[in-house]
Amino acid sequence: MIEKDLKKYTPLFKGYTELRLQENRNTKVVFLNGNLVGNEKSSDSGISARTYQNGSWGFASTCDTQDNAIQSVIKTAYDNSVFLDSKLKKGLGALPSVHEISNNTFFTAKPRKTQKELVDFAAVIDAHILKTYKNIKSRNVIISSLDMEKSLITSDGSISHSMIPRTVAMVALTIEKNGLPIELHEVFGSRGQFEDVFEKPSDLFPKIEELYNHLVKKTEGVFPDAGNKECIFDADLAGILAHEAIGHTTESDIVLGGSVAANLMNQEVANPLITLVDFANTALGKTCPVPVYIDDEGTKAEDTVIIKDGVLKSFLHNKESAAHFKVKPTGNARGYAFFDEPLVRMRNTAILPGKSKLEDMIASVDDGYYLIKSSNGQADSTSEFMFGIVLGYEIKNGKLGRAIKDTTISGVAFDMLKTVSMVSKDMSWSCGGMCGKKQAIPVGMGGPAIKCRINIGGK
Repeated sequence: MIEKDLKKYTPLFKGYTELRLQENRNTKVVFLNGNLVGNEKSSDSGISARTYQNGSWGFASTCDTQDNAIQSVIKTAYDNSVFLDSKLKKGLGALPSVHEISNNTFFTAKPRKTQKELVDFAAVIDAHILKTYKNIKSRNVIISSLDMEKSLITSDGSISHSMIPRTVAMVALTIEKNGLPIELHEVFGSRGQFEDVFEKPSDLFPKIEELYNHLVKKTEGVFPDAGNKECIFDADLAGILAHEAIGHTTESDIVLGGSVAANLMNQEVANPLITLVDFANTALGKTCPVPVYIDDEGTKAEDTVIIKDGVLKSFLHNKESAAHFKVKPTGNARGYAFFDEPLVRMRNTAILPGKSKLEDMIASVDDGYYLIKSSNGQADSTSEFMFGIVLGYEIKNGKLGRAIKDTTISGVAFDMLKTVSMVSKDMSWSCGGMCGKKQAIPVGMGGPAIKCRINIGGK
């Protein structure tokens, strides 16, 4: 991170101003069938300024962090806001004033690994797969890490420094059956730099064994029976749906754009078993996958209860939307890179655990499916969604049966949540979530397993 005392630039601020210095450091190692096909290490850094005038924003950024360049960025942002205000004449009032100080970094205390050591780590995993699983047709091992370091100062007096790292390993395996490839992958890892997340390659071997066993069962899989079925969503799938199909509809900019949630405040939108929270930095006594303490507008990040006992209770806000709705900002303004303006974004979105045991939930289903892992999908502002399912099992007479082939699920999320009849007591987080709303950015998604009814595709 480039060291800069941002306080010395505050005399240049005119009106409401944010000044953000940021560096994103990326590392990636990719093995494909024993070949090192990717070996990257990069850093993007720079500074941005954003100013506000009567409802109009001005923004400017540069990768040059010399004093004259920073001064120019501040002036350009201000001039842009004045120009837009002269044209748009929104005449809106001042933004909510906040004053927060925060310093939260997650640097490892261990000696840093070299790039060669990361390559060697991935190579050991690749060699283990080759030696252990003779019927694997193709294998892919990826080690990826991202450190996001930010310093922020605002004209309201907020000051923040943060460094939020995340490291993941992705393993994808393919078996050929009847001339067709059948693939399954899993992502391992968590918040933290590599040295704090992974100790030795062999720690992943039991997890790879579990992935392989699922894949073998999938090669014998059957097509599900199409229709509206009673299903259990594993925590990973429930978290993705909570984020994509519900969370986005409650982001205030999308609400103002006409999302279905706009007219549902204080109405029942789910079974009372459902409480959905966008956690800021700590959930159930543990640090979240993507902890946010102060957002990129200098607002203290606080937990936001989106749905409480089935009733829609809150939207996610930045300062501008909070002023519009006459509520407190929730600390949801986040930008991915120094040249990105902060958008209203989720942080760590999860359904709260219930009281049921997963085995009891499975036992309660006579004819349905246990859905574990999704692939790409889509959802829109009506909460209508469609997701691919790449791992799941039949449930027959309360017992898990055969694996199922790749399929899809679809529906309207707010309708689906009303069919929920059981929520497990377990809580887990996915470790590699990225949200692609205009800018890709790390997010946490998680929760318990849920039992519901959903439309599932067939042959």
